[in-house]
Amino acid sequence: MTQNRQDAAPRPGEGKRPTGAGTETTAPSAADVADYLRRHPDFLCEHPELLDVLSPPARVSADGVADLQQFMVAKLRRDLVDMTAARDQLVATGRGNLRTQARVHKAVLALLSARTFERFVEAITIDLAVILDLDVITIGVEQAGGVEQAGPKAARPPVPGVCGLAPGTVDRQIGPGQRIALRAEAPEDPMIFGPGAGLVRSDALIRLSIGCSAPAALLAFGSRRPGQFQPGQATELLTFLSQIVEHAIRGWLSLAD
Repeated sequence: MTQNRQDAAPRPGEGKRPTGAGTETTAPSAADVADYLRRHPDFLCEHPELLDVLSPPARVSADGVADLQQFMVAKLRRDLVDMTAARDQLVATGRGNLRTQARVHKAVLALLSARTFERFVEAITIDLAVILDLDVITIGVEQAGGVEQAGPKAARPPVPGVCGLAPGTVDRQIGPGQRIALRAEAPEDPMIFGPGAGLVRSDALIRLSIGCSAPAALLAFGSRRPGQFQPGQATELLTFLSQIVEHAIRGWLSLAD
């Protein structure tokens, strides 16, 4: 390696540096650094981050000056591979979001096309499961008297896909004041998913705010794929879909907001 002009002769006061306890040590000269690198030819391979701050020679010269450009080119190639992978992941995520958005739009149209309340519930629990590529979708409504106290016959859903829940279930499952709970590993819960509970490995539970006079309720999406729903995922589309369900139920049941 060639010596920099400022390395050829140390400036006054730079030849020594304090090391503590009143002792001093001589800073290595350019010749010392060059000698060290000759004895440790793999040093830059072990410390590639130094290439970001070095100014390598333009080419290999006849007098034996080392060319570091090959190392920098290799590093740039690695960086390019990483950036390409990040770009591909970003594009894949964007396309996935567009597909999900298109599915949600199709689901909303399916809900709006219902002509009876029973058909509306069927659109949620059957049509939406197909459109959104899910395995189970149910609506859970808390019962005033409590499912356990009312007995097994009263616990049967009055409408297919609608499950009766014990008081306080929505807050326990989603959290007081929370809108959505996403679980990557969902426990088997027949109270929420009914006969389809055995299929569910991950789920999304969404609070339904139907009206001040309506009981607490939730919309439950279940998937057989672990991790399809998980904390940290964006929930804007799920929130939008649940708001459509809320407004539609209020309209069907003539409830105030």
